[in-house]
Amino acid sequence: MPTPPAPETLRPELDVLTTPVAWSDEEGAIVGCNAAFSRWLGVGARRLMGWPLAGLDGGEGRLADAMGRLDATDAPLRLRRSRLRYADGEECFADVWLSRREDGGWLLEAHPVDEFPGDDPALLLPSALSASLKGLAHELRNPLAGLKGAAQLLARRFDADTQGDSRELVAMIGSEVERLTALVDRLLTPAPPRPHTPLNIHAVLERVLRLAESDAGWAVRLVRDYDPSLPEFDGDADRLMQAVWNLVRNAIEAGAANVTLRTRAEHAVRIADAVHPIALRLEISDDGRGVPEELTERLFLPLVSGRAEGSGLGLALAQQVAREHRGSLAYRSRPGHTVFTLLLPMHVEESPE
Repeated sequence: MPTPPAPETLRPELDVLTTPVAWSDEEGAIVGCNAAFSRWLGVGARRLMGWPLAGLDGGEGRLADAMGRLDATDAPLRLRRSRLRYADGEECFADVWLSRREDGGWLLEAHPVDEFPGDDPALLLPSALSASLKGLAHELRNPLAGLKGAAQLLARRFDADTQGDSRELVAMIGSEVERLTALVDRLLTPAPPRPHTPLNIHAVLERVLRLAESDAGWAVRLVRDYDPSLPEFDGDADRLMQAVWNLVRNAIEAGAANVTLRTRAEHAVRIADAVHPIALRLEISDDGRGVPEELTERLFLPLVSGRAEGSGLGLALAQQVAREHRGSLAYRSRPGHTVFTLLLPMHVEESPE
């Protein structure tokens, strides 16, 4: 059996770190780690030398997959709630950052967590909500079919001498049943996402402002603060318009007298686990009542609303649209000053030299 290589000479600043760190050569074999890493895994540093970095995976294969996808020019990848262990040792749990070294190897940085409860409930919520909505839609199909049939029978019993109001009410029942049936069908068989195409964000915002002007009239002052130098980027204009309109409408319904749409370019932006060279920063600010304190921690959850007549789906949809564009949606709020910030990465083609 070949003798494992001796550990690489550690830089003092790494060995004194309390964060576990290990690195490998370009073949993926571990060639070094700091003392915190060996203590955390419960194995001596010399035993780790030569062991495949991907072999530390607790059985899910996420680490090997990430190593295969990570290029030298890529930003570090974050693997949430990863299971790591040496051979048949005890499993250790951590959020892992993985990056490429200049020599072609990999660097692994582990941020241990105290427990590993399984799937993150926040990640399960969208699928659970989708399943619930589909179940509800399925149950609604039969009563809607019954209502439609009853409306059709009533319409046949009315003749030309029947009062116009009655005929109009029956026609309204029929049209509303048709609308609800179409909504149920969309819940059960949603349309696939459309491919992204080049768009001008300011054209999208102008569509939103036209809706706002017709909805609020002169009651709200709408302010444009655009950066005209922003380039086009790939996205779904209709979905973005729907997301921004939900944010603007929330501001109007919160009693705002002034709503401002501000666009800027932001460089070297980290969104989730990736760093993007350039991103659009879109801010929707208002001087309304602000976000109720009791909703601050669950504002983006579906069916959560600060208004009795609200559906609680607007912000959840806006956040979903942000994720569809590899972006993020966040906010800060106090009475009289609320700002929702939408960050969207923009891919800009480099001009040939």
